[in-house]
Amino acid sequence: MDKKTALVTGASRGIGAAIADRLAEEGFFVVGTATSTEAAAAIGERLGDNGMGVVMQLRDRDSIEAAYALIVERGNMPVVLVNNAGITRDNLLMRLSEDDWLDVIDTNVNGLYRVTKPLLRAMLKERWGRIVNLGSVVGRMGNPGQGNYVASKSAAEGFTRSLALEVASRGITVNAVAPGFIATDMTADLTEDQSAAMLDRIPLGRMGQAQDVAGTVAFLVGDDASYITGQTLHVNGGLYSG
Repeated sequence: MDKKTALVTGASRGIGAAIADRLAEEGFFVVGTATSTEAAAAIGERLGDNGMGVVMQLRDRDSIEAAYALIVERGNMPVVLVNNAGITRDNLLMRLSEDDWLDVIDTNVNGLYRVTKPLLRAMLKERWGRIVNLGSVVGRMGNPGQGNYVASKSAAEGFTRSLALEVASRGITVNAVAPGFIATDMTADLTEDQSAAMLDRIPLGRMGQAQDVAGTVAFLVGDDASYITGQTLHVNGGLYSG
């Protein structure tokens, strides 16, 4: 395959789907991951000749290894990685079970390690690579009832900065994108009052779109961003500017 291969985790819907579609438009062969065979098949149908879908469970090392084996069988090991997949288990800390804490940390933080490390060898060999980790505005601002999720997104930013220093000399950049309130299936369930309260906090006066995040990711993996590494780009309409 003469196209560079990009791996986007959590590509079945929302922000992940928008990122996968945008990178396919930019000329990458895109591998999108999902947690079920049905969702992976749907990704493949959506991407057509420009990509494929695979099943990958971030908490299961065997699942990740099997996915990479399938990717290599079909083409090339990815040299672009977008760590988008993650979960939430919201509750106030006094009510948060240890299982819900560990599920989020294992998926959102340990998953970064499990997915990223196997790809570094291919990137180091090519002396070129792009890694983008999806954070969140709450990783900087905090959010009541999301201590586990906030901790995981803060960790993703720290991971980004450290890895960027380790691999910069080999032409590999590592950055993070921190979305704010983005119109997705989750925000569609908000009441009118909840939406209004949220919009009052956003200087641009609107929720972001998944395409806003996808465009930022596409910039970071492109040649125009080759001198940017170890950074977090905030996509939040002015909600947070630290």
